Parts: sequence; C-alpha cells; structure tokens
Amino acid sequence: MTLVFEPVDGIGEVSPGDDIATLVADRATLANGDVVVVTSKIVSKAAGLATTRDKDELLAVETDRVVARRGPTSIVRTHHGLTMAAAGIDNSNTAPGTLIPLPPDPDGSAGAIRARLRELTGLTVAVIVSDTAGRAWRTGQTDIAIGCAGLLPSESYEGRIDPYGNPLAVTAPAVADELAGGAELASGKFGGRPVVIVRGADPAWLTEDDGPGARALIRDEASDMFGLGAREAAVAAILGDGPVRGLPTDPTATVDGIVDLALAGLGFPRHQVAVDGSTVVVSVGLDDQLSAGVLAQRLVSLGIAHGTPVTVQITSLADA
Repeated sequence: MTLVFEPVDGIGEVSPGDDIATLVADRATLANGDVVVVTSKIVSKAAGLATTRDKDELLAVETDRVVARRGPTSIVRTHHGLTMAAAGIDNSNTAPGTLIPLPPDPDGSAGAIRARLRELTGLTVAVIVSDTAGRAWRTGQTDIAIGCAGLLPSESYEGRIDPYGNPLAVTAPAVADELAGGAELASGKFGGRPVVIVRGADPAWLTEDDGPGARALIRDEASDMFGLGAREAAVAAILGDGPVRGLPTDPTATVDGIVDLALAGLGFPRHQVAVDGSTVVVSVGLDDQLSAGVLAQRLVSLGIAHGTPVTVQITSLADA
C-alpha cells in the first residue's frame, strides 16, 4: 500500500460562516476513497468559535475534570472525553488575543463536511478532524483524530497470525490517528494549509456510512489506568468522598486486601483489626491510639483509590 499526502493550497484565512467543504472542493481534485484531513482550528473558526474571552474562564467551560496541574500547565479531560493540555484551546495561527476552542462535536463536524462534499462532488470520501496533542511519557506533540466520518478509527488485528505464527490478541493500529499525524507532517505548522488529502487508503478502513467516529478511540473512565496525575490521585484519595472520578474501580479489590495494604509498615497489631462486610473494626489500646488514627486514614484513602468504600469503626480494647 502506498499513501500519498497532498496538502491543499489556497484556502487562506477561514472566517465564521465559511463552508469548509466548498473551500476544499474548489481547490482539490478528489476521488472516491480519499481521506480529507481537516484541522479542528478551521472547523472552529468556520463555526464562529474564536473568542477573546479570558483563558482561565474558557478553560473552565471546556473542562470536564482536571487530570493534573503543574505550574501554569493544566491537563484536563474535556467534555468530548479527550485528555489534552488546556482542553485543546489554542492561540496559534489566529489573530493576537484570540483563543480557539475545540469544536463541540468533532465527529458531527466530520460527518457534515463529508455529506457536503458528497453533495458538491458526487464522491464518497472519508473526513478526519485533527488536532495536536501531547503524549504521556513522551515529549513533543503529534496530530490525532478528534473526529472522523466514513473511516474506521482503528483496525483490529485480534485473531490474526503474525509471520512467526503467533496469534495477535490486542494489536489495533489507531488508523485515524496515524493518518492525522502523517497529514500534519505534510502540511507543516506554518504553511497555511489546514487541509490534506490522503490518497491510497486501504478500502478496508473505509465505511459506507459515517462509522463509529473518533469517539471510539477514547478510553472510558473504568479502563483508564492513568485518569489522574500522581499528585492529584494522592490528594483525591485523601480528600475525595468516593467513588472519585479518575480513580477506576478495581473489581479484584477486597476489604481484606485493603486492610493488608493499610497495615504495611505501620506496626499496628493485625489481631486488633476485624472485617465485617465493608466495615473495618479497629480495636485500640492506650499505646496504639496514634497508629490507629493513621490506620483509619489509610483505610479510607485506599478504599477510595480502589473504588471499594470502607467504613472504619474504632473501639476500645477495654470495652472488648
């Protein structure tokens, strides 16, 4: 398979009310099976979303929950379910003092552009709405698909056999993200070419209808193993009134296991701790009142962290 990434020249500045499909159709020669990659920035500009609003106010509106903060940098989960720095709000390639938020429904925007292109050209193409994002554990950024239509966002290799005879179980290339990243390389950051046509896509990636959209690439809360930053997870476990979003439920957790974790390194006598359902009864003598308080806080925090509510009842050994 040979993929060709062809930037579209001559689009220029996009203004509120502009028809992106017309801008593309007037400047590109399309063919059935092409993938049209459009930056989210021009989708937002065409929708009139550019604003001079205070950035902190806009960030608060675009944020579903904060994942991590370090100094002036906020990593948040948006209402789309995307996890991005500053909720994807951008102030580059736009007028000074202007901020561009992400479109509210990127999959819907991709579907609308696709339908309009079919209306204008009679052709069936796929559309990706892309945006730039960082990656956990790696420096630098790459473009990803935040919306798509007419394209399977990923291709499952589950059940296939590799050349060495090994069965594949979890391999699923994120096709939409990879195409978005390639398109960003072809367009360049300063070329003023916010649309790229990708030719030669595998027909198996394409769908007759709009397909599941890029939302299918978003990991749900329950399977997100990194739903909070390290500091934020510790704070949430201590202060949260569980269950805490971003701390996924652990179906393997038991109250007995949480007790064992809480007692690790504490030196509190195990025989003074009993489990009754979700309640942990801690019997306290005169010499271990302080460590009993520490144990109680550990139990509550670890219960929240594991999605397993724990109630602590402290009794006196003298009453036993």
